[in-house]
Amino acid sequence: MKKTPVWKGIALSLTSDIAEGRYTTGDRLPTEAQLAAKHGVNRHTVRRALSDLAEQGLVHARRGAGVFVAAQPTDYAIGKRVRYHKSISASGKIPGKKILTLTTRAADQAEAEALQINTGDQVHVYDGLSLADGQPIGLFQSVFPAARLPEILDALSDTQSVTKALQRCGVEDYTRVSTRLTARAATATQALHLRITEGAPVLFSVGINADPDGLPVEFGRTVFAGDRVTLTLNED
Repeated sequence: MKKTPVWKGIALSLTSDIAEGRYTTGDRLPTEAQLAAKHGVNRHTVRRALSDLAEQGLVHARRGAGVFVAAQPTDYAIGKRVRYHKSISASGKIPGKKILTLTTRAADQAEAEALQINTGDQVHVYDGLSLADGQPIGLFQSVFPAARLPEILDALSDTQSVTKALQRCGVEDYTRVSTRLTARAATATQALHLRITEGAPVLFSVGINADPDGLPVEFGRTVFAGDRVTLTLNED
């Protein structure tokens, strides 16, 4: 079994400390000397761990002052009727979305099954980034049945909001039918978009949303930066 590098173990320990509130935004972390003594390593190893956290946007260094916590993981609720902007705002952060691509293509088998259409039927696809205080926390793809929602791409281009776009297309409400979560390691492309290191832990979410009649309107896949998001289950 491949062992976790010592510096990575230190980085994960500090990330856990930040996530659990032992250090909050603006707090100074222990010095390199203190961390080296605590973990029984040299300062170069500690410096590698701190550099990794800085690359992820969790800490920043001030010359002559030390290393400080830049941000805490964002609480993000997953539930039957949770909306992204509302959830992020409730965590005290400013929500945002960035469109990467808006395209139309043939549905693959998983998309077709989720949306109750035929494999090869046309789907509209929204690839984008979810932001909290301007920092990317999720790389997502939302897939919609083109025949049912022919104008969804124009609505998404105007609003950048799935909820508002669906409303413009006549879907006044929708609920989450299912959610599946798995842990993975970030690919090079995912790491680039999320500003994390390749191989860093990410959470992969797959979900289906349906209208009030139970007809699927969205099949979503999201990769969350594991160190930046705390997912919570909400039954509402």
